[in-house]
Amino acid sequence: MSSDAVIVAGARTAVGTAFKGSLVNVDAMELATATVAEAVRRSGLDGELFDDVVLGESLYGGGAIARYAAIEAGLVNAPGIAHNRHCASGLAAVQTAASSIRAGMDRVVVAGGVQSSSTAPRSAWRVPGTQDWEEDWLAPSHRETADAPIRDMTITVGWNAAKKAGISREEMDAWALRSHQRAIAGIDAGSFADEIFALPVTRPDGTTGTFEVDEHPRRGSTLEKLASLKPLHPEIEGFSITAGNSAGVNDGAAAVVVADRAVADRQGLEALAVVRAWASVGVPPAETGLGPIAVIPKVLDRAGLSIADVDLWEINEAFASVPIAAVKALGLDDGIVNVLGSGCSIGHPVATTGTRMVLTLIHELRRRGGGVAVAAMCAGGGMASAVVLDVPAPA
Repeated sequence: MSSDAVIVAGARTAVGTAFKGSLVNVDAMELATATVAEAVRRSGLDGELFDDVVLGESLYGGGAIARYAAIEAGLVNAPGIAHNRHCASGLAAVQTAASSIRAGMDRVVVAGGVQSSSTAPRSAWRVPGTQDWEEDWLAPSHRETADAPIRDMTITVGWNAAKKAGISREEMDAWALRSHQRAIAGIDAGSFADEIFALPVTRPDGTTGTFEVDEHPRRGSTLEKLASLKPLHPEIEGFSITAGNSAGVNDGAAAVVVADRAVADRQGLEALAVVRAWASVGVPPAETGLGPIAVIPKVLDRAGLSIADVDLWEINEAFASVPIAAVKALGLDDGIVNVLGSGCSIGHPVATTGTRMVLTLIHELRRRGGGVAVAAMCAGGGMASAVVLDVPAPA
């Protein structure tokens, strides 16, 4: 029953800066609906052919945005399911869609993720032993320990990875600067044009228009500016994680249409990529930032590939220390890692990023004549996920 799962279309919003950017007044339901509808439109497929909509949605706490978007996008017959693997939620959605198609259970699935940090609901919890309520409670993904706080990923992910991999502040700042430079170069060259669609928005100042350029990358970033930023925990000796070498807090949505190859062929659709293999792993929560080091060999083994077979990598920059640690441990060529930037520059709308990475890798590798791409990322609570894509040369 196994059949190739191929990506035939995809779309994403530009990534907004949370709380003050262009998407500050656009909630997750609107973002998801617009993005799913655009991905479906780009596929050219009739809505009746869609079997499901799978959307990552992290840090929300209830509901199923995928079902909401399916109805609003005209896919009433596609039920919808919510996925939460924290930072890897958008990647998990693609994995699930490909799994169902490879198993012969579904023919066409929309897979993606959505994050509106600006409008996400906040929960409150009672402080134990009191009648006081503390705001901004998030359900934990692991039991808190001294070396793995449940609310402070700057320690649990960024700092721990830097310490364990022996990464200096200077290395992280240099990586972050390069990330911004690559993202800006990509914007100027039109490298994101094939993946981003123009989303109508009302901006914080009341003006209306369309949003279609990632607004988080900083053109004026320099090593001097990054070096001047204060560590986020100055009370911890040697702490070197700053706002500059961390991912942003962001808004955005992304979706791809995954189809059975036979369906794509019958419909005359070009396969932009084959979802060749996927894998996820668990690691100790205090080693979350090292998760890609564990999952990359696993996914390559499943694909029957070696590191030398990979033409492009994206390893999400939840913190700059995460891809640097993977590059060092696995001996990757950093010249083909995050060639258009990643979390430090483009931003990290949590549940969206995995799907955004898939889209960016596909379009960049098509421009290069095709090849093999790997998207890998860590996720809160000591998790990591990866996907291998075969990208044929454009027809």
